[in-house]
Amino acid sequence: MTDARAIGGGPRRILLTGAGGFVAGHLVPRLRAAFPQAALTLCGGGNLDLDVTDAAAVRALVARVRPDACVHLAAVSAVPLARQDPDHAWRVNLHGTLALGDAILAAAPDCTMLYVSSAEIYGGSFRAGVPLDERAAPAPMNTYAATKAAADLALGAMAADGLRVVRLRPFNHTGPGQTPTFVVPAFARQVARIAAGLQPPSLQVGALDPRRDFLDVRDVCDAYVACLRRADAVAAGTILNIASGVPRRIGDILQALLALAGVRAEVETGAALLRPVDIPTACGDASAARVLLDWAPAIAWERTLRDVLDDWMARVRAEAVKG
Repeated sequence: MTDARAIGGGPRRILLTGAGGFVAGHLVPRLRAAFPQAALTLCGGGNLDLDVTDAAAVRALVARVRPDACVHLAAVSAVPLARQDPDHAWRVNLHGTLALGDAILAAAPDCTMLYVSSAEIYGGSFRAGVPLDERAAPAPMNTYAATKAAADLALGAMAADGLRVVRLRPFNHTGPGQTPTFVVPAFARQVARIAAGLQPPSLQVGALDPRRDFLDVRDVCDAYVACLRRADAVAAGTILNIASGVPRRIGDILQALLALAGVRAEVETGAALLRPVDIPTACGDASAARVLLDWAPAIAWERTLRDVLDDWMARVRAEAVKG
């Protein structure tokens, strides 16, 4: 079988799961720009329906599409949602991922699978207090992290059976279009509502002292595109952190958004917004991605915050117009 990647220097048939999600909204236009000759099959978000937990349906789709690249984004991607329905999180994040890996091995063995794991899987290893590289042991501290770690490790074992998988472990990423299930848009939404006079000048927040490694989603998507471009040079089973290497205090992010909006507000801690277990600092070392992918974050953090706030200002205005 001729490897379609060899024709034109990039993938020719790309399968993307989780196409209705936040990250896909930024990734799809980048895939189309980077690989204009590629046929892009989108699953989810009003595109092709695919239940990743239906192994027969997954195998039928892979056999029909015969992708030479697959980006697997479909997941229960928020810690609170996984905590609320752990059975569903395990079915989607672990068993759905294994169904896709099995289907690729059976029906498209030349396909490179990019598995979007998560830096959450390092969990307790962050207690070392230093930026972690890919050698750090997975030590998940919540259901979401456990499901992603299990799939990550299982795919590593499948690489030994011939699966061309690259496991990407992105750290926290945000940007325009993200839901308020995540901390930066949760802050931005409240700030925008206060600025518009739609809520009193009081914010409900979780813990403000933890420090986290944040990225712009557009930089993360550029890393995924770079990985597809260089897929033939990245060994099966490779793990790559996608990180900025800069830990940012959550409370400082809140204050920056308030300053950008010109808003003053009281800050109140909501017990429901606190994690049962948390760690002071989580930061990553992405040196391997810099070398293998020639990738580094390019978007200034101040621009990211401004873009997230502008997005929520526009959404709040639209909500106000609707009534």
